[in-house]
Amino acid sequence: MTCHLGVILARAGSKGLRNKCVHDLLGRPLIAYTIDHAASSKSLSAVVLTTDSEPAKIVARKAGVTVVDRPQELATDAATVDAAARHAVEHFEQSSGHRVDVVVLLYGNIPVRADGLINRAIAQLAATGADSVRSVARVTKQHPDWIHRLDGDRMASFRSNNIYRRQDLSPLYYHDGAVVAVTRNALFDALLTPDDHQAFLGRDRRALVQGADEAVDVDEPIDLLMAEAILRFREKCPNHVNA
Repeated sequence: MTCHLGVILARAGSKGLRNKCVHDLLGRPLIAYTIDHAASSKSLSAVVLTTDSEPAKIVARKAGVTVVDRPQELATDAATVDAAARHAVEHFEQSSGHRVDVVVLLYGNIPVRADGLINRAIAQLAATGADSVRSVARVTKQHPDWIHRLDGDRMASFRSNNIYRRQDLSPLYYHDGAVVAVTRNALFDALLTPDDHQAFLGRDRRALVQGADEAVDVDEPIDLLMAEAILRFREKCPNHVNA
């Protein structure tokens, strides 16, 4: 039987927003939303939280989520996401006796995700035979063709062009952080190329495109306000569909 492991990632330290992973959002700790997203997925076989945050551990345990105590060396600003994920996978496999096939990375500071996103990412990974699937959204006003370098106050286009309509910008996409689904093989094969911090995504990397308002990555206080606005809107208009 295939084992799909959801790995929620959260650190105690945060420079932009103190104690970010348990910061209050509409009366709930921020990480509780990601725990809900993982719990609602019918495609995940199990879910673990890897963290060094004691308050986050309490929230997870109350929700019935297994906690992996993240070592200090994997909880610094310099520690990589894939290293923490591998540690969590190994801990789960040793304690459960089950070998993981697919790892779904869920950042604990993202309280807004589209319904069914985790299931869709896992399904796309299986259907394509890819090494990884990541959720992405289209770049709009911060498109490279509208970005400039500055020499003092003198502006120089990052890329030479004369585009003035948003509709004429070539489609480009950014990873919104909402979900990353990777095969166990890709995650652990990355150990062979330690200098490539994107290697854990494998060679065949696929995108799951969604709207810009379908994920909110909370790093600063203003991000909390955006997340709150979207969550309130969803509650008020549950049948709203993005154009």
